[in-house]
Amino acid sequence: MDGMLSQEEINALLNGLGTDESDSDETLTDEEIDAIGEISNISMGSAATTLFSLVNHKVVITTPVVEYATWDDITKNYDSPCVFIQIYYEDGLDGNNILILKEKDVKVITDLMMGGDGTNIEGDISDLHLSAISEAMNQMMGSAATSVSSMLEKRVNISPPTSTIVSMDQSVSGEDIADFLKGSFVKVSFNMVIGDLVDSVLMQLYPFDFARELYSEFVSVNSIELETPNQAPSEDYKEDVKPKSVPPQESHEEEAVQNGYMNHINGPGFMGQGASPYMNPNGSQMQPIRDVNVQQAQFAPFSQMVTQTVPPENIDLLMDVPLEVTVELGRTSKSIKEILDFAPGTIIELNRLAGEPIDVLVNGKFVAKGEVVVMEEAFGIRVTDIIKQKQ
Repeated sequence: MDGMLSQEEINALLNGLGTDESDSDETLTDEEIDAIGEISNISMGSAATTLFSLVNHKVVITTPVVEYATWDDITKNYDSPCVFIQIYYEDGLDGNNILILKEKDVKVITDLMMGGDGTNIEGDISDLHLSAISEAMNQMMGSAATSVSSMLEKRVNISPPTSTIVSMDQSVSGEDIADFLKGSFVKVSFNMVIGDLVDSVLMQLYPFDFARELYSEFVSVNSIELETPNQAPSEDYKEDVKPKSVPPQESHEEEAVQNGYMNHINGPGFMGQGASPYMNPNGSQMQPIRDVNVQQAQFAPFSQMVTQTVPPENIDLLMDVPLEVTVELGRTSKSIKEILDFAPGTIIELNRLAGEPIDVLVNGKFVAKGEVVVMEEAFGIRVTDIIKQKQ
């Protein structure tokens, strides 16, 4: 019975095969890892540009690092609490991912968005912080989705992200924890630098299914591109474009005689002495000359153009169209922080001096200047100057 397996050994072997199959569901191939890194690199580059426009500070997001992780790995290597931003895809892709930002980073970004200098980070994270970071991530990941859409050559849209404060020491079974975080998942880490204020790690977490979907979409587009470039001509094509041998000199001469071309070839001054038909004096071959009908160009004489009278437009048809007249007293600009400080009694200074003419706009178009008058119990405008603009 040597070489035979017992029933216990067979069961152990089958169990081992089952374990390998389950483990393969929580791993990616090298090609999949490279594709996820490339997609994340390009999309986060677009997101960094958008964040720069929001905070008015230089934003640098480095090349991503793709690896596997579990909830325990995240809790050990990240400060508590953190802000989780859930991102769901509506069109083009089916799945979600999570961005994790540190508490301090969220406060700095929020303060910069509100016109501060990024140093007002005292206190706990409030609903104002979560609302501001959600809007920032909405614009950032929206531009990232646009980049992904260009790569995948299909429309990709996200729903408005939701932000949640998560304590890193809470159980993985908490309500604020996504289901895919209960097992192994894909972690993409970036080093994010915002001026001299932020230098930390930004993490993006993917479920394995979503990572594989990204890879399959990426590969399908690139495989089409690989089939498009010029390919080596087939053997049949080579047969078609194979240069044909040049017929002997006599065959050209005979063909020319049959078509009546020899009178042109043998004409005086056409060939040098000793030259052969269809040959230039330098010895190169030339094509036969065909009869061409040449005549003097005839042009029609110039005549006085007849001007057609265009009937005048009947502007009376537009006289009853209502237009909106707006009087603009002045303008100013305020930051979000200053607007939130508004209260009854707040005085807002405008960019117009006292007694200076005010602007009169018709359907938003500046047409006149005027001054404020009082007519009984209502304000009125006396037009002082009409703005003439070229039509």
